[in-house]
This record gives sequence, C-alpha cells and structure tokens, in this order.
Amino acid sequence: MAAALGARLLRAGAGEPSDGQRLFDTQCRACHDGNDARAPSLAAMRGRSPQAIVDALTSGSMRYQGLHLSGGERRAVAEFVAGRRVRGTVAGATIGRCGKPSPLDDPFAGPSWNGWSPTIANTHFQNAEQAGLTGDRVPQLRLKWAFGFPDATSAWAQPTIAGGRLFVGSQNGIVYSLDAKSGCVAWTFVARAGVRTSIVIGERSADRSANASRYRGRSGYTAYFADQNGYVYAVDAATGREIWRRKADEHPLVRLTGSPVLFEGRLYVPLSSYEEGGKPPGYACCTFRGGVIALDARTGNTVWRAYTIAEPPALIRSYADGTEVWGPSGGAVWSAPTIDPGRGALYVGVGNTYSGAPQPATDGVAAIDLKTGAVRWARQMYPGERDVFGCTPGEVNCGARSGPDFDFGASPALVRLSNGRELIVAGQKSGVAYALDPDRKGEQVWRYRAGGGSGLGGIQWGIAADTERAYFPVADIYSDMPGGLHAVALADGARAWYMPPPAPICGRAGRSCSGAQFSAVTVIPGIVFSPSNDGAVRAYSTANGEIVWTFDTNRDFATLNGVRARGGSMNGPAPVVAGGMVYVSSGYGTFGLRPGNVLLAFAP
Repeated sequence: MAAALGARLLRAGAGEPSDGQRLFDTQCRACHDGNDARAPSLAAMRGRSPQAIVDALTSGSMRYQGLHLSGGERRAVAEFVAGRRVRGTVAGATIGRCGKPSPLDDPFAGPSWNGWSPTIANTHFQNAEQAGLTGDRVPQLRLKWAFGFPDATSAWAQPTIAGGRLFVGSQNGIVYSLDAKSGCVAWTFVARAGVRTSIVIGERSADRSANASRYRGRSGYTAYFADQNGYVYAVDAATGREIWRRKADEHPLVRLTGSPVLFEGRLYVPLSSYEEGGKPPGYACCTFRGGVIALDARTGNTVWRAYTIAEPPALIRSYADGTEVWGPSGGAVWSAPTIDPGRGALYVGVGNTYSGAPQPATDGVAAIDLKTGAVRWARQMYPGERDVFGCTPGEVNCGARSGPDFDFGASPALVRLSNGRELIVAGQKSGVAYALDPDRKGEQVWRYRAGGGSGLGGIQWGIAADTERAYFPVADIYSDMPGGLHAVALADGARAWYMPPPAPICGRAGRSCSGAQFSAVTVIPGIVFSPSNDGAVRAYSTANGEIVWTFDTNRDFATLNGVRARGGSMNGPAPVVAGGMVYVSSGYGTFGLRPGNVLLAFAP
C-alpha cells in the first residue's frame, strides 16, 4: 500500500470516508469479477452484510488475503462491497475511555507480566509476590469486567501487565492500553495488520533515546510488538505515539506470530510465514526461511539475522504449466525466543520443512548466539520427510503422503532444578516433551509422551514449569479423547499426575466443542491455569491435578467499551496473573473452532 492510501484508510477507522473501491480494484477484483469460478462476483456479494464480509476477511475463506490488510482496510472493502457501513468503529473505543488516564507507573516497580512470560526464561511461572493471588483464593475468583474486540472472530493475543496498565493487540490491528484494574481505555494504536504477539515494555533512557526527533533527550518507556504483515513497532508506552516501525522481512508471505523478547538493548523477533498453508493458487512454492532477527531497541535497525535453514532457496524444477518449485524452505519460528544470559544464547522451537530436502534444524530446538546470531547447535526431534500441515499429496511441495506436522510451536523453557542444574524443556506437536542439556548441545536428558500428536495435536502453544515440575497441556483434537493436563518431575521426567479432560462444557462433543487444550498454560504457587477448546478456563491444583475453579466463557458479555462480545474456543494465549487479577482471552474462529472476541478480567 502506498503511504498516503494507508493513512487515509487508518483515518477511516475514525469515521472518515475511505477508498474501499480502490482497494477492491487492486486486491480483489481480479478474482471476484474475473475468471475464477470459485469467487462470487461483486453483484452476488451485494446481498451480504458488511460484517459477514469482514468476518470472511478475518477468519473465513478469505482470511489469508485479509491478513495483509489493517482493520480499517478490511472495513473499507466490506462497506464498498455491501454498500452499507459496519456497525461501530474500527477501534471499538467510542465508550469506555478513561476520563483522565492514570499516569503510567514504573513498569518494573509493581506487579507485572511483561511479554510472553514473566521472565525471559519462558517458564510461564508467576511468583507469589507478583501474582498477588494465593491458591486458596482462586476458587473465589469472580468476573470483574469484560472488553470486546471489534471486527474480530479470535481473541488471539495474550495481554501484558506493566505500570498499572494492560497492553493487548487484536485481530483487526488495534493495540490497546487499558487500565489494568478498571479496564478503561487509555490509548489505542493502529497497526498495519492484526497483532497476535504479546507486547513487551522497556525503559527508554534520556541518553539512549529512540531515534525519532520528538523523543530525543526524553526518558520514559517503550512498548514493542509485531503484526501479521511483518512489521515491528516501538511506541511510547504512556501515550501510544509511534517511535519507529520496521519491516522484519521482505518476504511477501511473512507473518510475525511469536512474541518479541527484549534483552539488554536488543529486541529479538521470531520469523514465521503463511507459506505453509496460505499461499495463493499458482504460487511458486516455497522461498521463506524462518529464523530470528535482532533489532537495536533504540532505533529499530537490524543488528543480525539468523536463519534456521542455512541454504537460501533455489529453483528445483519447473513444470510445463509454468509452476515452479523452490527450496529448501520452512523452519518457521512460531513462538517467543528464550534467553539464556549465562550462556549468551537464545533458544527457539523450529517448525517443519516446506519444500526441498528436509533440513537439519527443522522440527527441533536451536541455540543461537546472542551477540552474533550464529547458530550454535540444533537438535532435531523428528528427522525424516518434510511434513507440511494441510498439504495434499501430489501438490508440488508435498511428499508422497501427508506428514505428521510435528512442529515445535511452543517456546522452550529454561528451568533450574533444586540442585542448580539447568535444562531446556520443550513440548512438540508430536505429543512428546523433552528435557535437553544446554551444556551438551541439546543432548536429550529425558522424554515424556503426553499425547499422540497431529497437525492440531500434541503440545501446541506453551508449557509451564515451577521449581519442581513441568506442566504439559495436550490438544490432540483428532483423537477419541482430546485434551488433558500432565505434571512431570523436572529431575527425571517421571509423571507426577495426569488429569483427563472433563466432559466439554460447551455441549455436544465434536471438533469445535471438545476438551482439546491448545493454549499455553500458566502456573502460580499451588495452581495451574489452563484454557480449553470447550470455552472453559480451569484452575488445577499443582499437588494432584484436582480442578478447583472453572469459568464458562460460552456466552455473550456486556463489555466496558460497548462492543458485542462472546467467548468461544481458546487457542493460543495463556491466562495472565498479576496484581491479584487473572486475565483470559476467549475465542478462536479458525480451523472450524468456535469464534469469540472477548478479554475477561477476574479477581477474588
């Protein structure tokens, strides 16, 4: 998009006219008024509601095309096609704004959950002081407020708590700063595409200020995040004003799903793409290489770039119809990097090979040098044929049969045992969890089978660990009994307990209503919180797995900002616990799961 057009479309979110026709002409008309028999014509779509068109571009049949558009752009297209306006505003903040927002407190002085995990070790453990919540009070948790995300079918972002504020992104590209206690809106920011990553807050000192002239010489705090169009942002955490933005990768199908991590002046951003399942017809597959990019947090300039596939893609063969096959490709990094300051390394879980010969770092865990970006070692856990999720055998980038799609989609956790030994604990979509030795190039210490695994199975988005045990949620949506939570001793990988999933709380069991536990989990002393595909968030005792609290999100909610909101399937973000409150995102309207668009806040 040209900058001027983008600016007009962003203003359209505030109610000004937008150029929906021009967007349709450049992005949509070739198929919808062209020779593609699968795409309805503009005339045929006139009878649809504008919200239905927004939903199609958000999570429906056109979601991959819509992911490159901002919320304002999707609205502009929908309103042009339908000839009617979408209800409400793109930001969903007409009401519910703070009358006089409280100043942003020191993010490092009070209770916080800063980024994907409370610490850079990515254990998803919140200590008692920061949690402000004890296990005996968890059964007393009650809903305090609800916040609705407009133009969204998935509440896919995990909130950050810092300085008395809650920071969270949304599917339509709006980033919010809310009062953490009351939920009122302090500011909003419009990104170029949906924001799924967590937001990380860092200090901006006077002598190391960001490069934007209006910030030179000023102290304060910066919020960092990334979007689904490949852009990384730095904004003022107190006001939401942009400081810088950078395109992390120029690949046309790049997406940034894993949360960036801030450490000692550098922002580490994981790279993934739509190339596995979202490539358009006739696309020359495949040319994306996953990895991590290190940016200077002050300026956004690139310090180094590390690839999980060393060899750049090359043309493998061409067909008579003009189709091309490129490779090797793949190795996406879907989750937040884990920082190991003592060893000067970061660890990432790596996805599968898309095309070409299977690569040695894919479907594994890799260690990257913090200073240089050199890959120190990679430990592959599923060597063999490439395994592209959703691939139909016979397609140019598919093997003779469908692969199992055994990515490492969850962040590895760096854990410290009571004897001082450190291990890397990682869960795979195969359903197997591993403990690796960081001092022996990832040599396996123990393994534990938690589930059967599949493309939407095994361990999906995240694990948790306290000082004694690791906790592994299982999805396995295609199995006869999806779901379940495992507690495993860190010392030797022995099972401490297993809690099978209760009967689905959403009603009749099926793929969209099952006990699959896709989401990352969170542990505080005495309690593990785990969201479920059945729309419930549950609290389990760390002692024996007993469920001590359940909240059913499968209903409509009255929201602080007046947006119609409902809970649904949960897939991705973990509950966040800080300052005596628990925050939960509900709704995931992709892969046949149940949509939703609500953020819920609980307190005793």
